[in-house]
Amino acid sequence: MKMAGTKKKRLLIISLTALIALFLAGGGYAFTVYSSLSKAADTMHAPIERVKSPKRVEQITLEKQQPISVLLLGVDEREGDRGRTDSMIVLTVNPNLGSVKMVSIPRDTRTVIAGRGSEDKINHAYAFGGVEMAMETVERFLDIPIDYYVKVNMEGFSGLVDAVGGVSVTNPFPFSYGEDQFPKGEITLDGESALNYARMRYEDPRGDFGRQERQRAIIKAVLDKGASISSLTNFDKIFAELGRSVKTNLTFDQMVGVAKDYKAAAKTIQQIELNGTGTKINAIYYYLVPDEEKQRVQVELKQHLEL
Repeated sequence: MKMAGTKKKRLLIISLTALIALFLAGGGYAFTVYSSLSKAADTMHAPIERVKSPKRVEQITLEKQQPISVLLLGVDEREGDRGRTDSMIVLTVNPNLGSVKMVSIPRDTRTVIAGRGSEDKINHAYAFGGVEMAMETVERFLDIPIDYYVKVNMEGFSGLVDAVGGVSVTNPFPFSYGEDQFPKGEITLDGESALNYARMRYEDPRGDFGRQERQRAIIKAVLDKGASISSLTNFDKIFAELGRSVKTNLTFDQMVGVAKDYKAAAKTIQQIELNGTGTKINAIYYYLVPDEEKQRVQVELKQHLEL
């Protein structure tokens, strides 16, 4: 599945904060914004136990502008429920080549879950063992190190959509979900309707791939709207919603470093398609990726990470 050029200009979700900070660097109230941004980043910071990926010989250093990998997790997480990952996207970022490779892993992909030794849907890894198990499972599946993660709570993300005053996206086909009707063409979404727009899957002819693309479209729209002049007076609310909806093991200084030293790589983003087939095993639907297809993607990602 190929994506339109305008939809390929994606940074990590955390880049929203860094972009706003850089945009306001010369403003008269930059210190106030910087302070609020720093507090939000502290709230977003959720470190994991391991210092580095077991697939790394040495710990990477962002200051050296080494190629890195990031796992983006879109989680439908509700109160009292850890939830499961609706979206799993791996980004490899190579500042030396000035490029990003992005592969979306369908949530129903059948693979061995790290720490359990049995095959299951890959999105169950997060439900079983949180971020760490999800990272380890993806590492084994793609045979590459996962250095950082960014988790977006899609339930709470609706607050961020409202904080930026709603967003506009281009809807490829008409559909309904819940009480919302989504006509074809450009539509404007508030927080609640954006959540419904991102959740629909079964009416989409592309299935999970279509839902992931709609989720990315909303995230990109929030990034664009959040960095616009019209959102500057509302930065406190935007940052507060970021702190509630986004978690990452990147520190504030690392976020700023990524935005400064790695952002040029985002000008060239290549979507890698993970080909497979859907089937039912014991009456349960799975997405099966052949070994040769996994190896093809693994080799491409390893080369991009200079491993």
